[in-house]
Amino acid sequence: MSVKIRLKRMGSKKRPFYRIVVADSRSPRDGRFIEEVGTYNPLTNPATVTLENDVIMSWLNNGAQPSDTVKNLLSDAGIMKQYHEAKYAKK
Repeated sequence: MSVKIRLKRMGSKKRPFYRIVVADSRSPRDGRFIEEVGTYNPLTNPATVTLENDVIMSWLNNGAQPSDTVKNLLSDAGIMKQYHEAKYAKK
């Protein structure tokens, strides 16, 4: 099973709001998901992003792949750098 960390679109027409979820890659965009790990609101200035860092790190360590947009959000929050350092740290 290929697991992805991706956006689930919520909100009404022309007023998008996204939940960052962990889902099977074969499930639909707004369909079934495994766990909700954050939110993203692009309408505020600046955009509001809330993330559960420890939960996201555990999913990344277990092999979940972030989508391109989620990867950018995680990079801005510093989680991808933290994951990279943990993965490639000298033992």
